[in-house]
Amino acid sequence: MAMVTNWMSQTLPSLVGLNGTTISRGGTSERIALYPSPEEGWQIYSSAQDADGKCICTVVAPAQNMCNRDPRSRQLRQLMEKVQNISQSMEVLDLRTYRDLQYVRNTESLMKVVDGKLKVASDNPRSLNPKGFQELKDKVSQLLPLLPVLDQYKMDAKMILHLREEVRNLSLVLMAIQEEMGAYDYEELRQRVLLLETRLHSCMQKLGCGKLTGVSNPITVRASGSRFGSWMTDTMIPSSDNRVWSMDGYYKGRRVLEYRTMNDFMKGQNFVQHLLPHPWAGTGHVVYNGSLYYNKYQSNIIIKYHFRSRSVLVQRSLSGAGYNNTFPYSWGGSSDIDLMADENGLWAVYTTIPNAGNIVISRLEPMSLEVLQTWDTGFPKRSAGESFMICGTLYVTNSHLAGAKIYFAYYTNTSSYEYTDIPFHNQYSHISMMDYNPRERVLYTWNNGHQVLYNVTLFQVIKTSGD
Repeated sequence: MAMVTNWMSQTLPSLVGLNGTTISRGGTSERIALYPSPEEGWQIYSSAQDADGKCICTVVAPAQNMCNRDPRSRQLRQLMEKVQNISQSMEVLDLRTYRDLQYVRNTESLMKVVDGKLKVASDNPRSLNPKGFQELKDKVSQLLPLLPVLDQYKMDAKMILHLREEVRNLSLVLMAIQEEMGAYDYEELRQRVLLLETRLHSCMQKLGCGKLTGVSNPITVRASGSRFGSWMTDTMIPSSDNRVWSMDGYYKGRRVLEYRTMNDFMKGQNFVQHLLPHPWAGTGHVVYNGSLYYNKYQSNIIIKYHFRSRSVLVQRSLSGAGYNNTFPYSWGGSSDIDLMADENGLWAVYTTIPNAGNIVISRLEPMSLEVLQTWDTGFPKRSAGESFMICGTLYVTNSHLAGAKIYFAYYTNTSSYEYTDIPFHNQYSHISMMDYNPRERVLYTWNNGHQVLYNVTLFQVIKTSGD
């Protein structure tokens, strides 16, 4: 018997969240919002039965930083900030006190001289002649800078009283939090969450392919670069490569920025630069197994550039493919040739004059760039906003502007197509790059100078051993 379940991929836990949960009952699916926000707790996304009749549940893990949103955690962070402020104030007081004390020590001998002269003058006023009076006056003048030092001491004394009160309040709050937290070991809980997320991610990778049924709300990772561009991570499965690449612009660009991690990309730090030997055209680039595949400017040549060796490993003409804005997407931008990867390997999406401007799909051999098989979809490329491959199916959007939706799907496994109606929120109203990453199961987009991610919902048929 065949069982149907929904799978919503959960990746990049620090960035991505889901919008509810679905529970299958008797062949029907109910979408239930278990929490006001998916980041506030665990969710059971779908359920089914295996061949032995055991219940199988797919769990959506909360974000790794879930505990950071705990009110007690916020209180602790605020307390830490107060402690830091107090520490800085104490350092300032310490430095100022040390400086003033040195000044007082340096004037100590002068104060003794003045004190001696005042005693003599007090015991024998006649001994204070005009010359001696002037000397005493000069000595007292030298002591005048001590007055602001003493005033500062008074202010510092008040600050110390204030800091003492702050410390007392901090102690009371910490005691209250300690009583409220009781015996919970949040570090142990966090480690258990991380372990479960690792196991869930491993489980997700074992799932087979599915049909796209939904796209999540956009997650803006960063705002950088110009209106057009592309960004990506390695699409090879499996891969432990966490690098992120960014390529700004679509016209004659050669500079590729490589960031060590997604967090580095978000902060714009820890990157190196690659200067490509040949400029690129369009934004349809893809990184696959450590190499960048891109369309050479003013040609239908595909180049494979290896990042580690910083060299071109192979380049090959995509026979008959249009280039230089002959058959671009609706937004133009020399987007004639779009390279992409999915669970089935490396692909090129383009069109030719014999195909009358309709989208052509070719599966490529990654080492040689040889065309292994080609499909004519019949969909006009100039009517497409963008396209991407998931599990051997090409999904095409009907626009690059606001209001766009995924409008067309072509299935290479059956050489058939259908019109779809899958909406998604085009938040910044001008998408110039949209690619699926099979390793993370998310859509990468470049939207009007913003780098944006979308989660996807895949519909899957799980067959038991009895079928």
